[in-house]
Amino acid sequence: AQYRLPRQMIRWAAMQASGLITVCQALKTSLIDLGVPGDKIRVLRNGVDLVTFSPGDRLAARTRFGAAGRLLLSVGNLVPLKGHDLAIRALALLPDQDTELAIAGDGPEEARLRALATQLGLAARVRFLGRLPHQALPEIYRAADALLLLSSREGWANVILEAMACGTPVVATEVGGTPEIVTTPAVGELVAERTPAAIAAAITRLLARRPDRAAVRAYAEGFSWDATTQGQVEFFEEILATAQRPAPSAMSTTYARP
Repeated sequence: AQYRLPRQMIRWAAMQASGLITVCQALKTSLIDLGVPGDKIRVLRNGVDLVTFSPGDRLAARTRFGAAGRLLLSVGNLVPLKGHDLAIRALALLPDQDTELAIAGDGPEEARLRALATQLGLAARVRFLGRLPHQALPEIYRAADALLLLSSREGWANVILEAMACGTPVVATEVGGTPEIVTTPAVGELVAERTPAAIAAAITRLLARRPDRAAVRAYAEGFSWDATTQGQVEFFEEILATAQRPAPSAMSTTYARP
């Protein structure tokens, strides 16, 4: 929306709609800033599959990934906005040599990220897992001691809820809807300053605090899909109830509403 033509197109589409759903308050605010009436917009956040993403057998997961010491995890496409380079630079500032970083994802930044890890002397402590199938993600979440999400922008990051549902706390940059997910230190740390030093300090605080994984899972259970689904149904019903029907012409056929 910072570009003139896309901004006009977004605003036009939003003004034509009978209603809009955003996954976080931050996105609703952005639409209001474009001139879209706030009463047309309903915030209905994404949920998480609490059956697929669950604590499971953490020891087996750590054995599977060969996690001997502390394991940090960064998940997402290997593109600049995801901040994987910040995760690598923050790792270099952590004194514990037993702490490793696993990066799950692929993309155009892979060669540069590998070179950065080598340059910083971290080649043995940074593992590139490639793009993992969706069904493999729960196990790596379980194995990790913390998820790092260091994006420059986000709407509603599903990986945060997926990790929490597996009992894994998070360190995340304070962007988009992320502060609406990570609302308590019991489940993670928010980083306002997107720098390696600030991120390393947040990781250190989190690992020292050792959040209770059962409590992290219990927090994630408040984000099931049930409330979102019900909210969608209610919003659609409100729109249908207030929609104006065109007056039938003499040649039109009247159809009964199902």
